[in-house]
Amino acid sequence: MFLFVGLGNPGPRYALTRHNVGFLFIDQMAKLGLRKTVQKRLYEAHLLEGEEKVYIAKPLTFMNLSGVAVRLLMKDLNFEREDTLVLVYDDVWIPLGRIRIRESGSDGGHNGLKSVISEIGTQSFPRIRIGVGPLPENGDMVDYVLGRFSNDEYQKVSKVIDLAVSAAKELISGDIRKVMTAYNGTEVD
Repeated sequence: MFLFVGLGNPGPRYALTRHNVGFLFIDQMAKLGLRKTVQKRLYEAHLLEGEEKVYIAKPLTFMNLSGVAVRLLMKDLNFEREDTLVLVYDDVWIPLGRIRIRESGSDGGHNGLKSVISEIGTQSFPRIRIGVGPLPENGDMVDYVLGRFSNDEYQKVSKVIDLAVSAAKELISGDIRKVMTAYNGTEVD
């Protein structure tokens, strides 16, 4: 089983902010990556179920409490050791137009990721980080990630989300190291 969870904040106020690229990923994955989806609200998340035990979800908690929703989803889906959780979220340290895939790692200062690691008790899960950087010099982190994309930035982020969806599809059927090699150096125009 694969469970892709896009991190973000619920509500229209945050819909097109940098912090919500995980939600934008899930929206695109639902359109392009899955067939025969059934949407249901489960605990604190929206969950879509696809073919061959592929699930995608958007937590309805705010970013800093994402781990609660992820823990409840994993419990309800009877997550086993061989199943794979993949988190998808924004990263200000990666330039806009790039993604970076990792097998595991620390939270890197990302509060949503920190919440997930705390709630599920491990940092050993793959993640797709979508670049929204760089953070402007002397810029405020919170204001920046909760800021909206300019029109030009949104065009670029739409392309990079498509790239992330392609990588996710390959993760489902392939080796994560091959996917990392294929996608980690790629940049969209």
